[in-house]
Amino acid sequence: MDAALQHSIKSRLSLRISVGAMFFMAGLSFASWASRIPAIQQSLHLSEAGLGAVLFAIPAGLMCSLPFTGWIITKIGSRKLLIISILAYSVFLVGLGAAKNIFELLGCLFCYGFVGNSANIAVNTQAVMTERLYENPIMASFHGIWSVAGFTGAGIGIFMISEKIIPFQHFIIIMLLIIAGVIITSRNLKDDSGKIAETEVILSIRERLKLMVPLLKLGIIAFCSMICEGTMFDWSGVYFRKVILAHDGWIGAGYFAFMCTMALGRFTADWFAGKYGLKRTLQLSGTLTATGLLVSVLFPYLLPGILGFMLVGVGVSSVVPMIYSSAGKTANMSAGVALTAVSTIGFSGFLIGPPLIGFIAGIATLRASFLLIACMGLSVAIVSSKTKL
Repeated sequence: MDAALQHSIKSRLSLRISVGAMFFMAGLSFASWASRIPAIQQSLHLSEAGLGAVLFAIPAGLMCSLPFTGWIITKIGSRKLLIISILAYSVFLVGLGAAKNIFELLGCLFCYGFVGNSANIAVNTQAVMTERLYENPIMASFHGIWSVAGFTGAGIGIFMISEKIIPFQHFIIIMLLIIAGVIITSRNLKDDSGKIAETEVILSIRERLKLMVPLLKLGIIAFCSMICEGTMFDWSGVYFRKVILAHDGWIGAGYFAFMCTMALGRFTADWFAGKYGLKRTLQLSGTLTATGLLVSVLFPYLLPGILGFMLVGVGVSSVVPMIYSSAGKTANMSAGVALTAVSTIGFSGFLIGPPLIGFIAGIATLRASFLLIACMGLSVAIVSSKTKL
């Protein structure tokens, strides 16, 4: 093996490790916040309804960041945007722990959602560029690292709670870890500033609309899958308590099963997609999601419920990574802009899903609302079959 080839392989590996580290730091920040929500709720004397209203500031910030991120990434590149946004993500995390009243918390949550989504789009743009250096898909493994960071952050949170360490001190430690991680790994990220604009060519309105059609289909697939994913995050515990009638110690079993299989699915999805293709992967993903939800609805008992949620975890695990990977390969459009477009559609599903569940449950039953979500999983398989991938 000559020296040039060795250097190329080493550079490619360094880039992959650095991008993976960025995914881990983003996941660690989010999980750290999630693990201390009850403590912050208690310290600010928020009711459940009040907390729900306050938490809406995160998706509000996320949605407001989408047009800004699509614009700024073409100006400074994904590397600079990722470094700035991941550092800001950790700073606003500390702000969440330092909030003394609901207004400070609202402001920090809005900013936290804003920079968090900028980091999400930037890191996925870096992941798309990294994937181009490999013969086989690797995008899902990056998202698997994010899931592992979620478990890690939750574990650290449990330790901090047991040691009676307040959220502010906890979040400062996380911020320092992220700053150190950025300093160590950022030099290996791919600098695409000045190159993104070169990929944008002058197109007529008709050509741009034609170009947006496949992105729209990818966005619809992501939308349907993220409705299912958002439902699992927000309603799995409620479903196990009110429908499965699980004992207190088992209420979180469905969510835990879902998270485990989602993480494992992301580490195997790249191999499966490389062997069987993206279309078959998405078709199977949608089918597994719908099947898992149907099992939990038709057989509302503990073991079938856990099995059903495990299938949902496997089903949703690969959809968003694969959709991002496909969007990043769009011709005549930079990866950052394409990812922003798909994210706008997909994340709206993540926002719409949980309230939709509550609305349908209010006029019918929680089982009926989960049946509708099963149709969303099936839609992933159907739209994927009719999309050129």
